[in-house]
Amino acid sequence: MTGSIITGAGLLPDRRKQGDFFLCDIFDAIPKDDLATMEHPVFSLSTRPDRRILSYTHNDVAIEVTPSVKGLATIHDKDILIYCISQLMGALNEGRGVSRRIYLRAHDLLVATNRETSGDAYRRLKEAFERLAGTRITTNITTGDQEVTTGFGLIESWEIVRKSRGGRMVSVAVTLSDWLYQAVMNKSVLTLSRDYFRLRKPLERRIYEIARKHCGRQENWRVSVDLLLKKSGSASPRRVFRKMLRDMIEADHLPDYHMQEEPGDKIRFTLRDAVIETPARDLHPLAAETFERARALAPGFDVYALEAEWRAFWANSGRPRLRAPDAAFLGWVKARQQRG
Repeated sequence: MTGSIITGAGLLPDRRKQGDFFLCDIFDAIPKDDLATMEHPVFSLSTRPDRRILSYTHNDVAIEVTPSVKGLATIHDKDILIYCISQLMGALNEGRGVSRRIYLRAHDLLVATNRETSGDAYRRLKEAFERLAGTRITTNITTGDQEVTTGFGLIESWEIVRKSRGGRMVSVAVTLSDWLYQAVMNKSVLTLSRDYFRLRKPLERRIYEIARKHCGRQENWRVSVDLLLKKSGSASPRRVFRKMLRDMIEADHLPDYHMQEEPGDKIRFTLRDAVIETPARDLHPLAAETFERARALAPGFDVYALEAEWRAFWANSGRPRLRAPDAAFLGWVKARQQRG
């Protein structure tokens, strides 16, 4: 799912429009997030060092998150994991070999996650690696068929493989925890909107994750404010949390979803451009073999994200009558793949 968001105040500028973005074209590795940390709160929403021990229980799931002296890993630190997961899934989709140890260029990671590439940005990136490696988790969440009941880090280790003459990291080796790696190998991941990286506020990112996990491609999803507060991991009092939700509703720039407050202290998430996700007149569901052909035409791409993008293009073009939607989609995919 790659629905766009409404441009407005509060969003970070889209730095990906700069030419150097194509040094690491994220279309080759569509943003992916693991289901477990989308469902349950693992990352701190604080913008200051957070040294609390977080405990969370819901239904049969129990999580305890312990910080290092550097503090808990934050929702913005999670960009690194999203980038790593995306690279792994891209490699798997292309049939390339993968391992828990990933080599990446620091500049590519910064640009692909819509960050600045200043000297200060490299310093913050180093601090994020330290928090990710230092934060320890104990949980009974199952990834694939493996239930983890011992402590582990979000990443097992990291190291700067090469520095520039000025001392900046150039390439980095990251070893993911076995828990996270198993989630990727079992494809327990979901596609994120690329505009996720433009969300400035930690709570906006967390609320989007929850909506993406629970609403998905449904037309709408309702949740109580109390449960949303619990799932978000926010440390704010309930009244403050509700005010922040109302601010988000007024801003209305969440990727993929509109938010609306409803009676009974509930929040409703509605899929943006819902017509794009459901068969419209003269645009029937595509055949299963069409998706197989699309995968061959555009290896490494998420074909369902491509379908959503194509339907959006069709809708924005005035919903013209298509005599052969499957052929039209494949022709669009071929052109899209050539553009990169």
